[in-house]
Amino acid sequence: MKFKTLSVLAVGGTLLVSGIPLLAHHSFAAEYDSTKPITLKGAVTKMEWQNPHARFYVDVKDDGGAVTNWEFELGSPNGLMRRGWTRASLKPGDTVTIEGYLAKDGAHLANARNVTLGDGRKIFAGAAEDGGPTK
Repeated sequence: MKFKTLSVLAVGGTLLVSGIPLLAHHSFAAEYDSTKPITLKGAVTKMEWQNPHARFYVDVKDDGGAVTNWEFELGSPNGLMRRGWTRASLKPGDTVTIEGYLAKDGAHLANARNVTLGDGRKIFAGAAEDGGPTK
């Protein structure tokens, strides 16, 4: 009986701890400003294909020639695959144009909604159910 009780407590504890990252998930409105759309073009430097959100990084040149590395948040890898994305959709060196929404804190971070690849193909990155603006 003691073993059964300890087993139930161990399983319950594991489920509780593994559920903590779910509580940390944020909504679009908590981090991004829907009144601040942005369009940027640059070269991909890195792609992170992981849950809860995939991310990619792009070197963007300003009018003066200074380069800033921007971070772009996408949806979950599963959701992106349903929209035609793969792990290889963005590779370092690829030139992309990103339409998205700036982070509220002023960081070089944006939520990507649409990504236009160098060959002209467009891949939708946002989801209606994520609480972000619809366009």
